[in-house]
Amino acid sequence: MNVVRLQNSHQEFTVGKILCVGRNYAEHAKEMNAAVPEAPVFFLKPSTAIIRNGESVVIPPISSDVHHEVEMTLLIGTGGKNISLDHALTHVAGYGIGLDMTMRDVQAEAKKKSLPWTLAKGFDTSAPLSEFVSAARVRNPNELDVRLAVNGVARQSSNTRNFIFSVQHLVSYISRFFTLESGDVLFTGTPEGVGPVRSGDRLEATLADGATMLATLTVQVR
Repeated sequence: MNVVRLQNSHQEFTVGKILCVGRNYAEHAKEMNAAVPEAPVFFLKPSTAIIRNGESVVIPPISSDVHHEVEMTLLIGTGGKNISLDHALTHVAGYGIGLDMTMRDVQAEAKKKSLPWTLAKGFDTSAPLSEFVSAARVRNPNELDVRLAVNGVARQSSNTRNFIFSVQHLVSYISRFFTLESGDVLFTGTPEGVGPVRSGDRLEATLADGATMLATLTVQVR
């Protein structure tokens, strides 16, 4: 059982589903030689993939090309089905920062054979997550800075204003097909700049509203 928390709160949520959005930044779609989607593309990770601040991403022995993908995450507080755009944000309890660690070589082989990406995306330690800042503290989730540094060197930097699909759109659209439940976590897509990590690397991810730091995450790779 994996539990996540809101900052400065005793409130805990048991994680059910982890829903991950692919290609939600146009520049990332370009760097992956993929078309910009007309509707959200999403996949699942198991909750067993979660690790927390200060823990380690373990590279599976079957891969020699694990990539970082930094993403704003959101925590569902109130579940629902067929959630309207107008009410989508009221279902969000908090926002955080996370990493969608991906075995790129395993994913590429699966794509080549038209097989699912589950192994490439859902292995143990593939979902590092920060704590979540209360949604009440976030002025506009579609206007936040998302950044990642590896060993102190900037790798990814963008703003959620560059989303193809807004937070409201993602919550509303996904709820048409998957009933959202309290404790579900949504990864909202990664910006351009994804790249490989190596054993010994230190990954530092941040979510900020201008000069105000909202969430931080630091993990090691081994």
